[in-house]
Amino acid sequence: MYVQVLKKATLWIMMFDNDSLEVFLEIAGTITQAELPVVHTQGRMGDYAVAYRIFRNKQGGGFGDRSKHPYSWAILVYVDGLPLRINSARGECREWSNLDRVGQWMMDNGFKYWWTRNDLEATQEASADEVSETPANNADETPTVDTDSISAVLPDPLS
Repeated sequence: MYVQVLKKATLWIMMFDNDSLEVFLEIAGTITQAELPVVHTQGRMGDYAVAYRIFRNKQGGGFGDRSKHPYSWAILVYVDGLPLRINSARGECREWSNLDRVGQWMMDNGFKYWWTRNDLEATQEASADEVSETPANNADETPTVDTDSISAVLPDPLS
């Protein structure tokens, strides 16, 4: 019943720590990076992974300073259809400082594509000036579609 209540809670009320974030994302458990090749060889690994934003767990200087950089990235993978968080060999949540490093880790571990989600930081919506309803500058060269025969009519590139 506790989980059911949290599932119905609003996003901003419940995202106060990583435990409540994992309940919201329905993460079923953990897996270490060393276990991934075995699970992959057995054919139990899902096709994609998810990079998601978490509250930083690690403390220390530089980027690990939680007062300056409160968030980091974690990864969940699907094994037997269940989402599992990647842990280090020491049993702690693996953290990445930026998405470039996450992407490199994904490719190094055989993922061809992945999802990214950020449930912690508010996003800024585009202003009316940024959203343009006008057509592209080269409106004459825009392909048209003939709906009768369902074929595209493209402009002649040699003319």
